[in-house]
Amino acid sequence: MRAPTDELTQPQRDRLAYIELRVRFLGEVRRQDLFNRFGIQAAAATRDLATYKELVPGNIDYDSKEKVYIRSELFRPLFDFAPSRVLTWLAHGYGDNEPVRHRALLPAEVPTEINEPTLEALSVVTRAIHRKCAIQVTYRALSSGMTTREIVPFALADGGSRWHVRAFDRRTREFRDFVLARIADARFVDGGVQEEERPDQDIQWNRIVELELVPHPANMRNPDTIEAEYQMTDGCRVARVRAALVGYMLRRWNVDCTPDHRLRGGENHLWLRNRQALYGVANLVLAPGYAEAGLAEPREGQ
Repeated sequence: MRAPTDELTQPQRDRLAYIELRVRFLGEVRRQDLFNRFGIQAAAATRDLATYKELVPGNIDYDSKEKVYIRSELFRPLFDFAPSRVLTWLAHGYGDNEPVRHRALLPAEVPTEINEPTLEALSVVTRAIHRKCAIQVTYRALSSGMTTREIVPFALADGGSRWHVRAFDRRTREFRDFVLARIADARFVDGGVQEEERPDQDIQWNRIVELELVPHPANMRNPDTIEAEYQMTDGCRVARVRAALVGYMLRRWNVDCTPDHRLRGGENHLWLRNRQALYGVANLVLAPGYAEAGLAEPREGQ
């Protein structure tokens, strides 16, 4: 049995897929979005939207007041996207910048994703971010198991090994990270967002930390190789990172955070020269070699 998109040209499929990506994960699409992305005329954009409505009746409704097509309650996906591709598109504008490549020019492989989120839960999270509203999630926490809580999400974050959503947690009254793959279910809740729940109140998210990364003094026999690989200047690479993401970044790159660079693992190519910059960072339990008296275990939601 032929799929409903088999008769379409590849450019048409690309445009219809773009419509569905915006509708499914942002909750809306405008003709202007198609103008900006594909450089087509108004009539062509109207035809694409009409074609999409014909292929999947009931997926989108037109809000004549706001002049925007919005996701309907009867939405069912036309295209099958891998979660990793959706996350890349959301974070980096997947395929939204030239040159657009539809296939690899050389053989290439990427690590297998083993903890992908469900697309349905992800679509609620991303629409909530776009609409700046709260949602209720069923979340599998490490210490307390299955919990239900209300969160106000505002950003996605790639921790290297898993994706998180940064959000205000109404149960603990704190900003926290939630692993996307641990969200079993999500739905919108009524009511507005309070001032204390807004992104500009998240100190860890808004604080920028400057990390001075240098070749590991003990593990690197040829430090110039590391200097070239990490594009260092005068033997140092300064990375400006949100405080909320510092722990993930240091773990991802196996940066030795001990004051005397004593980690001897072959994976430790880098050493953090300005350890004092970590003062006040909340998630240092993730940083390789970092130890602090009384440092707590990762909090629920992280």
